[in-house]
Amino acid sequence: MVTFAKSRLGFCEEVGAVPASAASDGHRYLALGDSVPFGFSPLLNANDAHDFVGYPEKVAQLLDIKDVNATCPGEATGGFLSLTGTDNVCRPYRASFPLHVEYQGSQMSFALRYLTGHRNTKLITLTLGANDFFRFQKDCAAGANVGTCPLGLGGVFATMRANLTSILSQIRAAGYDGLIVAVTYYSLSYSDPASVGGALALNGQMIAAAAANGALVASGFNAWQATALAAGGDSCAAGLLIALPTGGCDVHPTPLGRNLLAGEVISTIAASCPAHDAVTCLNRG
Repeated sequence: MVTFAKSRLGFCEEVGAVPASAASDGHRYLALGDSVPFGFSPLLNANDAHDFVGYPEKVAQLLDIKDVNATCPGEATGGFLSLTGTDNVCRPYRASFPLHVEYQGSQMSFALRYLTGHRNTKLITLTLGANDFFRFQKDCAAGANVGTCPLGLGGVFATMRANLTSILSQIRAAGYDGLIVAVTYYSLSYSDPASVGGALALNGQMIAAAAANGALVASGFNAWQATALAAGGDSCAAGLLIALPTGGCDVHPTPLGRNLLAGEVISTIAASCPAHDAVTCLNRG
């Protein structure tokens, strides 16, 4: 979810300092997906990946574990699976700018190699799918017979769901039986029925894939809703989206928006365990 031109913080006090006994004994958190978990901002220097801080880094900090962030701005579900799959701008981004983690093949192939070599991995998060829609928009703007446009929106969503299901099932088939948290998208405007409907339709594909593969779902939509509604429903006015110098907002989260997504991940993990303790839940395996 990236455009080169622009397109329960309360839990922090509850979690507080994580006990030293919960500290990571190595890389145990693999973050996968697109520009939202990458932490992309059009205002930062793309030549230094360290400048970008996504929700995985906040989740890792709060759980006191190390994260490996393999995400790529502009990654679509097809491109995630294969370097010949449908892409938005991940491949040109990788060719020009560094990622948090460098690898030669697809993000899928990296994830499988990583999990094979790091059997102590305890957590995987995935945010993916928005770039399938953005690619569809671009293709249709170029012509009715271009790229994914002939599929229609229903076909794009069906392909997205199939690809997400394949991604999660391959992770499970690799022998990973730990926590997978699918982090869904927020709405740019909670007062606009079209924006809300689009976000929910997009998220529905991830929710279905997660259900088929024993993954939890952290709702990015719910994470932002209350804050946005307090500002009339506008995620930009609520300070959840990056403000552009030229006016308006980009589609990517501010630190506030990012932290709310991280909080939703922590809350989702905790709610999956009787003890309602995210650290205990993470280490139960």
